[in-house]
Amino acid sequence: ALALWRGPLLADVADEALRGRLGRRLVELRLSALEQRAEILLAMGRHEQVLADLAAPSAGAPGTAGSPSDENSASAGASGGFPADDLLSRERLVLALMTALYRAGRQAEALALYRRTRRVLVDGLGVEPGAELAALHDRILRADPRLDRPAAPLYAVRVGEQWLPWSAGGHPALEFCNTYAGWGAAPTVAPSPGSDWLRGYPTLAVWAGHHDLADEGVVEALLRRAAERPEESAAVLADARVFRSALYACLTDPQDGAAFGAVAAVVQEAGRSAVFTRGEDGLAYWRLPPASGLRLPLYAAARAAAELLADPRRFTVRRCPSSGCGWLFLDASGRRRWCSLATCGTRQAS
Repeated sequence: ALALWRGPLLADVADEALRGRLGRRLVELRLSALEQRAEILLAMGRHEQVLADLAAPSAGAPGTAGSPSDENSASAGASGGFPADDLLSRERLVLALMTALYRAGRQAEALALYRRTRRVLVDGLGVEPGAELAALHDRILRADPRLDRPAAPLYAVRVGEQWLPWSAGGHPALEFCNTYAGWGAAPTVAPSPGSDWLRGYPTLAVWAGHHDLADEGVVEALLRRAAERPEESAAVLADARVFRSALYACLTDPQDGAAFGAVAAVVQEAGRSAVFTRGEDGLAYWRLPPASGLRLPLYAAARAAAELLADPRRFTVRRCPSSGCGWLFLDASGRRRWCSLATCGTRQAS
């Protein structure tokens, strides 16, 4: 699809204002496709192809060989047709290109690209680079060896544009806890950058839909609203992570009254938002209405937690003992030891 692009929409028959009005959606779709392609290529270990597709926007970066005199010149290849500074405002593209440059042994150029991107964001938008881009910059400075490997999860499912951990818990409340993979790490060891699957609000919303806690239409509406209200969605994501930690503590230590209280507070908040309604099948059920806003996925996870905590199955929750794991799962038979024999069980045995 990217290869079919032939230049600006209606370039010969419309003025710039009309092209901008009619073609903006196509431009956004094309940029999103570029981002997805770059991320997938990196996951496949093909950083050379990412450089071939995206290296042109970095050509004006300080310290980069072959810098053109016009920093806003159009990019070549798959990224052609966009001013360089427009591309630098897309942090997902910059993340991919910095990673590709680093894996190609071009650390200095990756750092120069970060500096130029920061200048574009600060001067043009008045904002600093996001946390993920800043973290990548720090990891490149430290020569983090984990950057040399493709970042694609080994045990995951792709839902829409999001990576989610595969289901191992047997209950949505446990799957929510298992969106973090650092529970088993030693307290003195910092979790790896890939430990948290909930890296952005879109992943939280898609997670709720994947586990049948929200309808597809609701998830799509949440994603649109999150894009319109980034600060609000970031605050909800932070609350969801705090709730996840409290729920994990509550499930692994039944005597932790503070953790139970923190979980109960969110459950009660979710209860006040829910409505009791009847479905087309004639059965009644509790439903979280769209009026719940961006907190709907958090409320859905809280309602799942309440259901499990009030169920005798709560006493069959087990914690994977594999080093660095700690995922939770239901063990009704009393014979299950690992979250997965194929991963943790095999790794422990070896």
